[in-house]
Amino acid sequence: MRKLTIAGFALATALTAGCATTDQAAIDEANATASSAEQTASNALSTANNADRKANTALRRAEQALAEAKEAKQAADEANERAARMLQRSSQK
Repeated sequence: MRKLTIAGFALATALTAGCATTDQAAIDEANATASSAEQTASNALSTANNADRKANTALRRAEQALAEAKEAKQAADEANERAARMLQRSSQK
């Protein structure tokens, strides 16, 4: 009976050690997966920040182009008005 009890304890110890090893492997794998996910998230954030900077630059350039286009339109409108007045004056003579 005593030998059976000792064998039971030995079996329980072996199983526990096996489970602990398996649990440690699972923990290591989970840590590796979490680390990989963190790196992927960091890369995604960096890419998003870069895209945001480029979008802001594009927006500033578009706003500048719009302002310049408005100035060009105003100058063209003024030139058209002057040309119309000159044409009107020359037709009256």
